[in-house]
Amino acid sequence: MRRWGRLRDWLPAIVWACVISSLSTDTFSADHTGRFIIPVLRWVFPHASDPSILLMHALIRKCAHFVEYFVFSVFLTHGLRGKERGWKLRWALWAVAIAAGYAALDEFHQWFVPSRTASPWDALLDTTGAAVAQIVLWRWYAPRLRLTSADGAKERAVSGSD
Repeated sequence: MRRWGRLRDWLPAIVWACVISSLSTDTFSADHTGRFIIPVLRWVFPHASDPSILLMHALIRKCAHFVEYFVFSVFLTHGLRGKERGWKLRWALWAVAIAAGYAALDEFHQWFVPSRTASPWDALLDTTGAAVAQIVLWRWYAPRLRLTSADGAKERAVSGSD
């Protein structure tokens, strides 16, 4: 039963890693995503020039990199902390390191997919998404951590233990 609990903690990160891997295939190359994103962009921005539409398509794809790894980092933190709650720097560093490693492997994989291009800049963007996720989590949990710490200090002061 204990193994299932740990697996359950890691399951979102494992599933998301599979999603990331599927997005690294030929199916999600710029040519293929352009088939449906570019017509939508032309519909939303009918007076935009071709270079502007292509730039928007590229920006959407780069934002996807950032968001994929932002979410991955959150899921990794969930797996790393297990049943504990809150945020710890140790979890954040491990989450970013794992995400960076996975981003590097993802780009290495894309090297072998003819319709994809491997780029260290994409891996850096992925890692940035993971790091920003940890900053957001830290900011989210910071007030709660201060309250918890303050409550613990009050309890120690009242009980006379320290």
